[in-house]
Amino acid sequence: MHTEYNMIVILLLALLQILANGVELSAWQNHKGPDPEEAAVAAAEFPAPSAVLRRRKREWVIPPINIQENDRGPFPKHLIKIKSSYAKEVKVVYSITGEGADQDPKGLFTVKRNDGSLYVTRTLDREAKDKYVLQAHAIAVDGEDQEDPMEIIVYVIDMNDNTPVFTQDPFLGSVPVASAIGFEFMTVTAADTDDPNTDNADVRYSIISQNPQQPDPVMFVINPVTGAIRVNAVGLDREKYPEYTLKITAGDMQGKGRVGTGTAVITITDSNDHAPQFEKTLVRQYSVSVPENEVGAVVVKLPVTDEDEPQSPAWTAKFRIISGNNGGFFAVNTGPDKQEGIITTVKPLDFEQNSKFTLLVVVENDVPFAKPLTTSTATVTVNVLDVNDAPVFDPEEKIISKREDVAVGSELIMYTATDPDTARTQKVTYRVGSDPAGWLRVDGETGLVKVRSPMDRESPFVKNYKYKALILAMDDDPVPATGTGTLAIELEDVNDNAPTIEEKMIRVCNKQSALVLLSVTDKDGPGFAAPYRVELRGDSRNP
Repeated sequence: MHTEYNMIVILLLALLQILANGVELSAWQNHKGPDPEEAAVAAAEFPAPSAVLRRRKREWVIPPINIQENDRGPFPKHLIKIKSSYAKEVKVVYSITGEGADQDPKGLFTVKRNDGSLYVTRTLDREAKDKYVLQAHAIAVDGEDQEDPMEIIVYVIDMNDNTPVFTQDPFLGSVPVASAIGFEFMTVTAADTDDPNTDNADVRYSIISQNPQQPDPVMFVINPVTGAIRVNAVGLDREKYPEYTLKITAGDMQGKGRVGTGTAVITITDSNDHAPQFEKTLVRQYSVSVPENEVGAVVVKLPVTDEDEPQSPAWTAKFRIISGNNGGFFAVNTGPDKQEGIITTVKPLDFEQNSKFTLLVVVENDVPFAKPLTTSTATVTVNVLDVNDAPVFDPEEKIISKREDVAVGSELIMYTATDPDTARTQKVTYRVGSDPAGWLRVDGETGLVKVRSPMDRESPFVKNYKYKALILAMDDDPVPATGTGTLAIELEDVNDNAPTIEEKMIRVCNKQSALVLLSVTDKDGPGFAAPYRVELRGDSRNP
């Protein structure tokens, strides 16, 4: 009966202790920060299910402790009091381990061994470390029993102690001179090492000055959130104002806090906003003369001017013939100085076919225009100069077939040439140019070719049974021109060569006679040569 009574008393005491701990825990959980007045009385207890100190599973944890960075103390500064409920039953000592205790940075946090008061010993810097994790320990003095460790998390609360710093100084950017209003061409950035989740690192950008201020004091604007810079006014002029310097700021607290300054240097780059222009008068007409038949002849050189930046793609000219070049007789290329178009002939011109060409040439640049521009054109009239063209044989090589024994004086062919100079009245005469064997003659007035001397198919001047001679046709221009034609005569074979025995002398012994083979040849072709018949003649026929 006495034992049962003691057990009831013990259970009632434990219940009261649990209720008391619950009230104290509730008060701690509502604690939001290290208020100096509250810190002196704040406490966290290790609850106990019985009057005996034993290891057991934790039933709750201490809420995080918040400490403002850069707090100047005085130090050590009290944060919280750790209290074990077993301290009423046995003497307990307290200790802490973890970051800032027995681990680097060592000694930042300390605890009083006897009463569990937790202190911070010096100023904290959130940018160096923003959180510390500690373990609180409660151990009986005799060392036989101990609490399970209790986790304590200390957060370092940010304050606005860092000024935004631009990531470059100066920022270098460029914008084409023909850029439209609103064109975004560069971005500036600044870094703030304060807590990025607070206004302390919420940066806003602004432009506070522009140099030069012409032609508009606000030529550029900046996006306050992104730092992107864009064109705000018309009038960019590379020749007058080639560079702008902007003084820029980056302020945290959405622009109302700490402010850092920097510079943005903007170079105005050339855009193709000027079309190249042909130099020659407003009419821009050229009239030139070119001899016919010449290939690669320079027809004309067309100089141009351009107000864009010299040697840039917006300044370099290129040319096109846009009409009048039917047949592709002409080409236009850019000269070495990049400001001149050179027209040349790529096919021989023929005065008799076309005595005049009218070419329309347009000039552009290597890169497209930055805005719609009127292109410059030039008209080139090419007059083809007539030159004395040589008479032309048709065909250039005439092939005929004749027997090799055709009689001397026989007519072979009328081989004539025509004069392409239709605008001129000229007389054409003929003569033999090349006649290796001297077999031919030609009538100078008519071009009639006749046999001059006997022809021989077996002559060394005949190749592959063809004899070739050159016939000349000459006009009577003051500077005469001569055309040539080739007359190829295929000589038909006749039996005009006797067989020949190669062995001129044969010795035969009547006592020891032997077979003798004779070698017989004939210069004539098939049908007039082998097979041969050989017989003995003269006294050798008698037995």
